[in-house]
Amino acid sequence: MRSTRVIELPEDFWIPIPLDTDNITSLSPFSVPQDHLGHSGTFYTMAGFMFFLFVIGTSINTLTIACTVRYKKLRSHLNYILVNLAIANLLVSVIGSFTACCSFTFRYFIFGPLACKIEGFVATLGGMVSLWSLAVIAFERWLVICKPLSNVAFKPEHATACCVFTWIFALMASVPPLLGWSRYIPEGLQCSCGPDWYTTNNRYNNESYVMFLFCFCFAVPFATIIFCYSQLLITLKMVAKAQAESASTQKAEKEVTRMVVVMVLGFLVCWVPYASFALWVVNNRGQMFDLRLATIPSCLSKASTAYNPVIYVLLNKQFRTCMLSMLGMVDGEEDVSTTQSVTEVSKVSPA
Repeated sequence: MRSTRVIELPEDFWIPIPLDTDNITSLSPFSVPQDHLGHSGTFYTMAGFMFFLFVIGTSINTLTIACTVRYKKLRSHLNYILVNLAIANLLVSVIGSFTACCSFTFRYFIFGPLACKIEGFVATLGGMVSLWSLAVIAFERWLVICKPLSNVAFKPEHATACCVFTWIFALMASVPPLLGWSRYIPEGLQCSCGPDWYTTNNRYNNESYVMFLFCFCFAVPFATIIFCYSQLLITLKMVAKAQAESASTQKAEKEVTRMVVVMVLGFLVCWVPYASFALWVVNNRGQMFDLRLATIPSCLSKASTAYNPVIYVLLNKQFRTCMLSMLGMVDGEEDVSTTQSVTEVSKVSPA
């Protein structure tokens, strides 16, 4: 691995350069290929990965929104949240993944400082909406299936309020770097942009911003997801135990358990590396690290734009049926009930 040192410049970027390099004047990530950070094959591999995420993320999330507009039976309170998740994923895919794909192809951020700020803001906004939407989905499943508040029903207006909440909180997290609390700069191999985890400039108070993001935009949603899904699994196992002689109930319990595990693992794979890397940098100022490794967490977080709809949408029977119908792959729409039983595991939807 290639060790680097950080040269911090006044406004738009920081320059990681090899320890044996003294010429920094011509290494701007907005002007020249960043070949001093890695082999060209690394850049092109990342470009291919970003192109894959752009195509998959854009197509699936666009289809999700189109299906909901076309088919009235998809307009349930849970699907409101799924559409909210699709919109957030679409933002990251169209702006974040596409921009990164082009920049990795040219091996530097070709769109300039202003576009860097816009891309960093949009990617952060969409990412935060996505994170909180996943937490809201988990909360909704817990509220509907486990019935902790027996007299309270989760209604469409509650789902709408939850969606509005995700955007308000996401704006609270993504706007500050535009106003001076941290900043958006090229990250990793300098071909995508995000919050400044790296520098110690007191002017931007980067450390406090990173801790804010970690606590309220990662730890809280993650704790919500773990709590709600663990309670859901406990409830499902109790129902399955009570219906031990029912083969369909036992099968459904296993399917839902598997789905919950996949959902949590997907969340961890997409977001834990990014959060962990940011915390490590903040708590190890001055330590050398390989920029190729620093790029991986950013790319994994963008992978959620393709992973989330596969888990939460394509494996949802209603959405899957309507998508196939819209694409002309089935003759007619399957009659899928939008209601769910709170007593029979076989009717509990995992998404």
